[in-house]
Amino acid sequence: MKIRILLTAMAALAAAGATAQSAVDAYSVTPSELRGTARFVGMGGAFTSVGGDLSTLGQNPAGIGIYRRSEVGATVNISARNYSTATPTMKIDRDNTKFYFDNIGYVGTANLGNNATLRSFSWGVSYSRLSSFERLGHGYNGTTDGSMTNYIASFTNGTNAADLSLGGKYNPYFDSDCDWMSILAYNAYMINGDGVYNDKYKGLYGNNTVGDAEYTFRESGHVDEYNIDFGGNISDVFYWGIGFGILDMEYNRQVYYSESMDKADIYTLPSQRTVEGSADWAMNNSKWISGTGFNVKFGVIFRPIEMLRIGAAIHTPTWYSLNHQGGATVNYDYYNPGAPESTNPDTQNPLKGNDYTGDENNMLYSYDSRLNAPWRFMVGASLYIGPRAIVSLDYERVAYDAMRVKSQSGYYGLNFESNEYVNSDIKNYYKGANIVRLGAEYRVTPRFSVRAGYNYQTSGVKDAARNGDIEVVTAGTDLSYNFTNTTQNISFGLGYRYKAWYIDATYSWRHRTGSFHAYTDYAGIRAPKADLTENNHNVVLSTGFRF
Repeated sequence: MKIRILLTAMAALAAAGATAQSAVDAYSVTPSELRGTARFVGMGGAFTSVGGDLSTLGQNPAGIGIYRRSEVGATVNISARNYSTATPTMKIDRDNTKFYFDNIGYVGTANLGNNATLRSFSWGVSYSRLSSFERLGHGYNGTTDGSMTNYIASFTNGTNAADLSLGGKYNPYFDSDCDWMSILAYNAYMINGDGVYNDKYKGLYGNNTVGDAEYTFRESGHVDEYNIDFGGNISDVFYWGIGFGILDMEYNRQVYYSESMDKADIYTLPSQRTVEGSADWAMNNSKWISGTGFNVKFGVIFRPIEMLRIGAAIHTPTWYSLNHQGGATVNYDYYNPGAPESTNPDTQNPLKGNDYTGDENNMLYSYDSRLNAPWRFMVGASLYIGPRAIVSLDYERVAYDAMRVKSQSGYYGLNFESNEYVNSDIKNYYKGANIVRLGAEYRVTPRFSVRAGYNYQTSGVKDAARNGDIEVVTAGTDLSYNFTNTTQNISFGLGYRYKAWYIDATYSWRHRTGSFHAYTDYAGIRAPKADLTENNHNVVLSTGFRF
């Protein structure tokens, strides 16, 4: 069954029964991006052992132990993005430009004396935009191997048709635990009974069917983090820090998907059988996920000799409290060439006519869940070549396969229990991702610096899920999903210092690849799919004062 019944809550929570959080949702709301101050981005984010920058409050809190003076600063980002959606027969490009306020922070430092063991103590607060969910795509598959309707029929088998049908005071969305996609598809005639059994279904794609598919998706939203950090300097050799992060997350996804088929198996009344005709249908899905989270970060930096620094940090999972909302509408148009012409089909039995159209929508769902976002662990080393140059290297591990989900349970859903279905899917679909960061800075003059950086991130998706070797389960009525492949960032930056004031500018190019899946591959049938490529050109500007 594609969209599993994941909740046991009663009464007001019955509507959430078939729409609970999925592994796909968990991955979608926990991205990792290179964002921060212009200096941080300019050096590829390789600051685990460098410190001394406002962005380190969200990376390695020991970085504020490097400070010997206080600092206040802010960062803005102008982002121009190009999105490419490619299928075997077509490539479509879309452009989008956004302005972001990426960072503002303050670090205060108390110097305790060079003769003291704890030579300085620092504290800091910052706001950072960790991720932006902006992404869009539009694709067309001129020939399909099957239909989403056949896939829905496959996981609806075994459900009594009377439990799916809307009528009178009975509302299956609230009065049953049936899958919401099954209910919507049945009432929009996307799946039909076989005329013999009440719990066997077939989709619109038959032996002679020829069809195509078109789709548009758009994602938006953000993850913002508010950090409170404390750190210190022990004998100019060992630096420590602890940070507390409060996160605000909002994720929006809208997906339009349509199929057009000739010689489709369409349902007719009163014969209660299927005949060959044409079928056109389109579904609009909307999904909103929002919530807040909390995490703790621990970090150290060790300087065994003047020219070498070694750093490490660990981030606990972000413990999210999330709310999910969404709904879908289906518009359909079916044509039976063998039926008598009818200019006024029976409104009670619209399938008696030869050409019938309509629309169907489900109820708007709303429910809560809990998510433990991935652990993060990072190590880094930096080499200081005289007073002018820094070269730094970082490695980070993001444990996507360790994410965990809890769903509402108990009377009125007042409790949250581990959702073993979703947690099993997380292990099946995802793996740990690796991030490598390389950065360099050279001080041309005491006031002017140049920087360069490279950042590479592997995918957190297992090959079996990406290649369609296993079924990918979603939640609600949106059967589509996106998977990311690799992400690369190349950056170049400049910095200028004048007394206590500084200004930094960085250009960063991000290249990210991935894929859009209209629904999961199943039973040897390949669902419509498109390759996604994103080229993101960022201009990052930071300014601030040290005092």
